[in-house]
Amino acid sequence: MTTGHPSAENTQPPVLRLANITKRFGPLLANDAISLDLQAGEILALLGENGAGKSTLVSILFGHYTADQGSIEIFGKPLAPGNPRAALEAGIGMVHQHFTLADNLSVLDNVMMGSEPLWQLFSRRGAARAKLLAVAQRFGLPVAPEAKVGSLSVGERQRVELLKALYRGARILILDEPTAVLTPQESEALFATLGQMVAQGLSIIFISHKLAEVLRVSQRVAVLRAGKLVAQAPAAGTSQAQLAQWMVGHAVAAAQRRPAPATGAAVCTLDAVSTADAGRDRLNGVSLQLKAGEIVAIAGVSGNGQLALAELLCGMRTASQGMVSLLDRPMKASPAWLVSQGVARIPEDRHGVGVVGDLCVWENAVSERLRSPAFSKALWVKRQAAQAHAARIVREFDVRGGGPQTAARSLSGGNMQKLILGRALVAPSTEAIAQPPQLIIAHQPTWGLDIGAVAYVQQQLIAARDAGAAVLVISDDLDEVIALGDRVAVMHAGRLTEALPGEAWTREAIGLAMAGAQAAHEAQP
Repeated sequence: MTTGHPSAENTQPPVLRLANITKRFGPLLANDAISLDLQAGEILALLGENGAGKSTLVSILFGHYTADQGSIEIFGKPLAPGNPRAALEAGIGMVHQHFTLADNLSVLDNVMMGSEPLWQLFSRRGAARAKLLAVAQRFGLPVAPEAKVGSLSVGERQRVELLKALYRGARILILDEPTAVLTPQESEALFATLGQMVAQGLSIIFISHKLAEVLRVSQRVAVLRAGKLVAQAPAAGTSQAQLAQWMVGHAVAAAQRRPAPATGAAVCTLDAVSTADAGRDRLNGVSLQLKAGEIVAIAGVSGNGQLALAELLCGMRTASQGMVSLLDRPMKASPAWLVSQGVARIPEDRHGVGVVGDLCVWENAVSERLRSPAFSKALWVKRQAAQAHAARIVREFDVRGGGPQTAARSLSGGNMQKLILGRALVAPSTEAIAQPPQLIIAHQPTWGLDIGAVAYVQQQLIAARDAGAAVLVISDDLDEVIALGDRVAVMHAGRLTEALPGEAWTREAIGLAMAGAQAAHEAQP
């Protein structure tokens, strides 16, 4: 374990002290005697792979779980275990990766929600509004109290989440993947805000998989692996490679993207396609061509039509205008037909859509091909063949956490994604024509994964491209878009820019296009 505890150099007592926190879930030791301090005005980055114990530790701190052993002190006073209200009253605030805001209510209503006693006869909106504006001014978070949350940008909604915590008097903030859905410009604004917060004495626990951001924004890093605190170190002088090695226990090689070979014929073409869906998540005159042997990466802030595009190409939505063709034939809005035509999907929501948690690994492995002669005959499932296919996926894609008989819900996020990836990319060897997929729709393929799983998934997509597949990657992660995209396009408000070669874009140009401030023809530097 890396030594060099910063509290030894700081004569001030810590604002937060966790001592020997231990938590078990049955045979799983989620937290193993973790001791950690946080100083006033410090940003501490908390890192670790999925399943390393970060969420459990934070849930204990916030009162959602009770530790089996250990204690927590806030500003020198013991924190009552298993009591979220006690954590809030002690000054702990949390901003979740997925915002918890009511779109149909105003900013002020969202901030006030839960802050007034139920027995109070009248809401003191005037005083609350004045307090909100004072907090916003103090921390440099401009806000319109009467604006409907549903009308705000993603960056503005995150600002409201921060204000909710600060309005309640938070002095210690826990930020869970705070830049996951922000444009680069919005991320820069957030970093400036965090600087103002720590300058005024607030302390922040910053949870992120983006190691460059971690080193930029934090003063100190703490790394968990398999439930243990394995490293603490100042951020200054620490490299991304060192952080990755601490997280996974060995050196991690980034996915190596070679230039795409000569692209083949168009596999899928969208011609002025619109969808009839209401709201922001719709397509508006989208044209795009996906060619064999090429990765097209689409950037954009979540909710601007990416889901509509992914579901359209997976047969789950229909076009109200325009034409979609697959291999020079009209595309049918039928998921089963698309699978039979060599279309593979990696959905955005692996828990809700990607797998059925109560089913076994082997059942999930064949779920999209269950009608194939390889796995069924008449009304009977060929269990032996299905389980052999699942065992092959588990072996070739290194799915850990159990074999074919294991319930899918017991897998970690990274291993669940490997199962979905294997299901998409591995054709049954018993089929007469066992060919790899011709079109792969990968929507947020590495969302929420640790650095080792990210590198693995990205390498598999590159290998599929090199094998001749047309690959569409839809991602909120700008680093992923730049790393994978042979051509890159940006989606905003249902419209898609021209797909230009990756080198024709700068990060700044992509960020502006994500915010709707730049047209496609202006993207080239």
